Amino acid sequence: MSARAFLSLGGNLGDRRATIEGALAALDRGGATVVRRSAFYETAPWGKTDQPDFLNIVVEVRTDLLPHDLLALCRRVEQAFGRTRAERWGPRTLDVDILLYDAAVLAGPELILPHPHLTERRFVLEPLLELEPHAALPDGRPLRPFLQAVSGQVVRRLPDGEGARGPR
Repeated sequence: MSARAFLSLGGNLGDRRATIEGALAALDRGGATVVRRSAFYETAPWGKTDQPDFLNIVVEVRTDLLPHDLLALCRRVEQAFGRTRAERWGPRTLDVDILLYDAAVLAGPELILPHPHLTERRFVLEPLLELEPHAALPDGRPLRPFLQAVSGQVVRRLPDGEGARGPR
């Protein structure tokens, strides 16, 4: 059984682009094959705003991993790239979030699907809708109207070629 999932990757410490590229390769090796990827987006911090800007990307992956196993892979990749969880929404080398996993709806202590802040974050919605213009929540609600609601959040799509390599 191959599942389709969308992941968000971002970071604001160190060589952000190299970290994300390395994380994508590690996800591939771990069983989450990157099928498509958005452009890179530079974004103002969300939640805790007194920190450097983030570089973000959304990728579509195919995987045989179950949702909790995919989460475990994401956390291993974060840790491999120096992620520490010292401060909520604080600066980090890498953050890897599962946004959507097929039409799964989960509400557990470790994993909530779809991602609980998916509809509140332009830095996630914009690249996700770049990849999947008609993306919807598992209950069928389209995501595009949520993007309009967060249009005031600062997000800048980087020009093609500025940090974009690999499968598109």
